Amino acid sequence: MKRKLHFRSVVSLANTKLSVRTAAIVIASSTLVSALLGIFRDRWLNTMYYDTYPAGLDAYTAAFTVPDFLFFIITSGALAVTFVPVFNQRLVNGNKKSAWELSTSTLNFLALLSFIASIFIMIFADPLVRYVVAPGLNESAMSLAINMMRVIAINPFLFSISTVLASMQQAVGRFIFYSLAPALYNVGIITGILVFTNGINIFGVQLFEGGIMGVAIGVVFGALLQLATSIIGLVGLGFDYNFKIHWRNQGFRKVLKLLPSRSADQGIDYVMSIINTNLASRMGEQSIRAFQQASSLHSMPVNLIGVAISTAFFPRLSEEAGRGDDVKFRGTYRAALSTIILISMPIAIIAFFTRGYVVNFIKNGGDPKIASVLGAFIIAIITQSMYHIVARGFYAKQNAKVPLIVSVAAFVVQIAAAVLLSMWGFGPEGLAYATSISAVFEVGVLILVQNHEGKLLDREFWRTTLKVIIASSIAGVASWVLTKLLPLRATDNSFFSTFPKFFLIAGSSLILYIVVCWLLKIQEVQPLIDKITKVLFRNVKAAPKDKDNSSED
Repeated sequence: MKRKLHFRSVVSLANTKLSVRTAAIVIASSTLVSALLGIFRDRWLNTMYYDTYPAGLDAYTAAFTVPDFLFFIITSGALAVTFVPVFNQRLVNGNKKSAWELSTSTLNFLALLSFIASIFIMIFADPLVRYVVAPGLNESAMSLAINMMRVIAINPFLFSISTVLASMQQAVGRFIFYSLAPALYNVGIITGILVFTNGINIFGVQLFEGGIMGVAIGVVFGALLQLATSIIGLVGLGFDYNFKIHWRNQGFRKVLKLLPSRSADQGIDYVMSIINTNLASRMGEQSIRAFQQASSLHSMPVNLIGVAISTAFFPRLSEEAGRGDDVKFRGTYRAALSTIILISMPIAIIAFFTRGYVVNFIKNGGDPKIASVLGAFIIAIITQSMYHIVARGFYAKQNAKVPLIVSVAAFVVQIAAAVLLSMWGFGPEGLAYATSISAVFEVGVLILVQNHEGKLLDREFWRTTLKVIIASSIAGVASWVLTKLLPLRATDNSFFSTFPKFFLIAGSSLILYIVVCWLLKIQEVQPLIDKITKVLFRNVKAAPKDKDNSSED
């Protein structure tokens, strides 16, 4: 009984509401942990199969496309930015009954929809892989991709349930278990790589022979861990669940009204992912994996910076928009966007010059193809990080129409660029360039529309942004010089031989960046300077004043 009470007290403590700053730190920290787990996941997987079984690794990568597409189009970001403001509005107004009806209806509706989608994938995996996703794979790899897709097909259903539960926690400012879930998903995949690839034997009965298919089973195991974590996060929330869809609930109707446009917006991004996989499958072995790995690496800072910060700010933006407080809304929006630019720009520029070191972390000895593709993604790190808060500026005001229209236009730009660059022989690098071009276009248009409608960005914002560009450029020059002084060598074929060089280059460049920001009097960096000063000089006490001197006039 004591253990049970102790467990509940720990969970209740973890489920307390967090401030925006604390929430951003928690989300960024957990995203960092998840990213590090992702690095080790990919490193082990690439070590086992990238050179020895590239066709199998391409098949594994291709198998994710359709399940991910259906999950994201039905649930993921669509739910986060449509459900949270409506749910939050009811809680702020003290209407808990309507809030629980909304949440239980959304959960049941999306679970049913995603379950049908999972069955659809299992049935039609063969033609989906053969004619849509990866027609360029050889027959052996194609057969493997089909079987893997059928295993992973259950994930949209599991993810949909956990995402609804996580969105409820996000809406009320609970971020601990919300943040832990993605890390545990990677733990599940790592378990698949290290354990399930050796086969599954229970009481002498061989249930599974092993091999790369074990990784797909680990993916499902990770989804189950993520769901369990999301359920624990409900403790103390008072969620009143029942097996019913309240079709007459006004909040649920509003979510259903907003959902299609945001789902279409999400769907556009993942249609592009399928097109990229299709094109990469025609570029030879390792092309699918090289593009996916570079895309995954560029997504890490986007998630750490753009997603984490915008997720933490979004509930406040929604509250201020709901109250009609435009002055506070503009201030919060500018603070979030400035913070994202301040952090993402130097990270992107330093990543460009250190991309060979970064690739070494996920592929023993590095890989020129992955590094080349990653270099083409660098601009997208900045613009996609910005996108998450720029789009949420619209969603907080329950306007999903404008981001959808702009996403459609950006999709056309990206697909045209991807096809043209592929035809011109750019390979998977061309697909990454197309992503960067599209991201710049999308964010640029959204900011222009947003600023025209609400005058969100003032002169001070643009002055600060110019200073950040200058400081980031100086840090970029420093990182370039340091890569020449500390080059990668043929013997640098392990994590521990590469990391010290990377740490020294990246760390020194970032320190220089912070110093330049301070010299340029960028206000947003001052809290960081104060924190560093406090840590470095906390034991230094001010000298006592001379009594005689202090009495003089």
